[in-house]
Amino acid sequence: MNRRTIKTVIIIGVLSIASILLVQFFWIKRTIRAQQDAVILQERQDSLNLRQFEEQVRVALRNTVEEISTHHADSSDLYGAVKQKSTNYFLVDINENLHPYYLEQLLKRTFYDHNITQNFQYGIYDCYNDSIVYGNLIKFTRDSLYAPISDSAAGITSPKLAWKKDGHYFTVFFPNLNAQPSEELIAESSPWIYVGIIVIVLLIFFAFSVTVILRQKRISEVKTDFINNMTHELKTPISTISLSSERLLKNDFSNDPERLQRYAHIIYKENKRLENQVERVLNIARLDKDELSLEKEIVQLHELIEEAADSFRFNQMEKGGAITLNLQAENDRAAVDVVHITNILFNLIDNGVKYSEQDLKIEIATNNNKNGIQIAVSDHGVGIAKENQKHIFEKFYRVPTGNLHDVKGFGLGLYYVKVVIEQHNGTIHVNSKPGDGSTFVIWLPQKKN
Repeated sequence: MNRRTIKTVIIIGVLSIASILLVQFFWIKRTIRAQQDAVILQERQDSLNLRQFEEQVRVALRNTVEEISTHHADSSDLYGAVKQKSTNYFLVDINENLHPYYLEQLLKRTFYDHNITQNFQYGIYDCYNDSIVYGNLIKFTRDSLYAPISDSAAGITSPKLAWKKDGHYFTVFFPNLNAQPSEELIAESSPWIYVGIIVIVLLIFFAFSVTVILRQKRISEVKTDFINNMTHELKTPISTISLSSERLLKNDFSNDPERLQRYAHIIYKENKRLENQVERVLNIARLDKDELSLEKEIVQLHELIEEAADSFRFNQMEKGGAITLNLQAENDRAAVDVVHITNILFNLIDNGVKYSEQDLKIEIATNNNKNGIQIAVSDHGVGIAKENQKHIFEKFYRVPTGNLHDVKGFGLGLYYVKVVIEQHNGTIHVNSKPGDGSTFVIWLPQKKN
């Protein structure tokens, strides 16, 4: 997948999400507007119903007072007897010895006549004592119309109730009469929270998809680079072996044993090179399968470093170059796998040689810190850009060099180094700057004794 395709996918994804959000926004705005209109209409209807209910209650209570006054000669003035204290609370002035059973039956009948089907609670008050002298809660049911809220004796008003108290006023309270504000209705049914969740899920999915696409693109580039480098690495020794074999087949070297030995040596050397390349790839495959087994033993790391330095000096005699050792660690003993640690040293030195254009100088330094030994391998090569440093320990990754393939390798060396160091419970990091070379710092743990 090329860069243009990825950009196209990202643009289409962004446009799709933006379109979905735009449609959702207009749909939600229209829904909320319709909901607000419905709430306003409902409020108006509730207000009309409430005013109608209040008027019905006032008329019923006036009728109740009028009927009370016809049965009692010493009744209070009917004008202003009914007072509304709130939407569901009414007060009626009386000055009579009013029996609770009579009042309850009268309220039931008048409420039924005026089509009032709300539960109500009445109470008879005495102003002198400032207390309720009797009260009951009456529940409306379709079967029995009005009935006491309880079937017990305490919830039933009996006509045989002895009553000698004067009531100065009685009240009627409707406990189930409530009105809900429009703001609460809108808040409870607001869809913005659900849209917010959908937007978050879409953004997470889109970000994850883009991340996967970019990762696949990078893997594809690394794979292509690996195939190109592997082809380049294997093609050279194969061509050399082919040419040398062809010379041996076409010519008779029985009288020239030196040339025969030279061609045989070339074939052997290039075959060994092929074998090493294949073995390197197979070692990485073993690492991926967790088949790497370490045979640790206590060794002196300074000896391994000096052997690697001697090998470098021997191989670089014709090409030039220098290696210096600054072994300052007082304790260089550590439990390591000698073969793998030696391979790591050779890999790091070999990288310094590959990426040094003119000034071929390698320095290896050691010191003790944090209950371990630190090994730093430095060169004065081309260096590594900061954006590439975080990838150099990844499998098959090689620092981009365009179409140039002058530096040989598969991009497996540093990956191998990192895995082996981690198997030793150690760490590795790089300090590098383009043009100033690179320093690879290894830390390996040591036993306290």
